[in-house]
Amino acid sequence: MNVAAIQHDITWEDKDANFAHLRPQIAAAADKGARLVALTEMFATGFSMSSTTLAEGHDGPSTQFLREQAQSHDIWIGGSIIQRHPSVRLPYNQFVLAGPAGQVHRYAKLHPFSYAGEHEHYSAGAQTISVDIGGVRVTPFICYDLRFADVFWERAAATDCYLVVANWPSPRRTHWRSLLTARAIENQAYVVGVNRVGSGGGNEYAGDSLIVDPSGETVADAGAKEQTILADVDPSLVAKVRSDFPFLADRRG
Repeated sequence: MNVAAIQHDITWEDKDANFAHLRPQIAAAADKGARLVALTEMFATGFSMSSTTLAEGHDGPSTQFLREQAQSHDIWIGGSIIQRHPSVRLPYNQFVLAGPAGQVHRYAKLHPFSYAGEHEHYSAGAQTISVDIGGVRVTPFICYDLRFADVFWERAAATDCYLVVANWPSPRRTHWRSLLTARAIENQAYVVGVNRVGSGGGNEYAGDSLIVDPSGETVADAGAKEQTILADVDPSLVAKVRSDFPFLADRRG
């Protein structure tokens, strides 16, 4: 399956501007054969703490945008949005994955970034998900989740490709690149990390979106400018790497 990571800038808290900016980039990725297209964390707003002001319901404009793009281009597409839920006081930072036949899957970020006060504005999610897309088992995570190896380990047996969407600031870019590679190596799975570029909310973002294969080799690197990277994700390679070096069976806990 061909996967595209769109490394894009974000206009601060302006959903319509961001939708307009992304439409041609999504169309270009689909034209190049992408079956799964990944946008960034909070792709419609930037990493904003104005959660209750910007929050949407389950069929709000950002979800509608993803569903429309999925159906019009016959692709799967996902990114995180600010989404309210009737049973929790604060909104979720929620990854929404839309499919071409109207499917919608949701994953709420498990680990709000307390260093920046995210936990004061967003509720923490409670469970992970994996979605089969054309025979590729995809497990999404969001930004700060990347630092917690245990949640990746828990999903390894059900995952061919981890998808990590982020607004990861440039001062910690070495951490981002290193952790994406580490998660691929220790779980023998593809890792697609998609980060934004530009500035917003007082932070600078250097991009560094990567696609890493199950052996830890980088197969696509977006560098520091706005661009889309693509790579083939092959579940048979995941199976081969795990068969050739079967250390996952020795993992404890």
